[in-house]
Amino acid sequence: MNSSRPYLVRALYEWIVDNDCTPHMLVNAEYPSVQVPQGFANDGQIVLNVSPAAVRHLHMDNDAVSFEGRFGGVPHTLYVPIASILGIYARENGQGMVFELEVPLDGEEEFEADDDLPPPDDEPPRPSGRPSLKVVK
Repeated sequence: MNSSRPYLVRALYEWIVDNDCTPHMLVNAEYPSVQVPQGFANDGQIVLNVSPAAVRHLHMDNDAVSFEGRFGGVPHTLYVPIASILGIYARENGQGMVFELEVPLDGEEEFEADDDLPPPDDEPPRPSGRPSLKVVK
């Protein structure tokens, strides 16, 4: 299955805007292919105001979010791969969602296997019991 992250990001963005709040995205500024003004990042992360009033040419698809924004009065074109988005929330009340950190794909960052572990099974384990969902208020 495809990642649910791009669908959740788009849905939460619409929900936040429809409720007259200001959508903010928390982004891993050090993730491969991220294009954000680095001088505005703290500890490898940057918070972006992506409200319709703050950005131009906002485009969200399953791969990335891109738009034009101003930082210190200087226009910048930003490109944020979906996997680099760590969260999206409303500035006014903090409601939204935080995502787990994703490891870059396509060999962008090398990963060494632990030789002490047995090889993985061919088939993932089948879920047991009843599924549970978190209630988001």
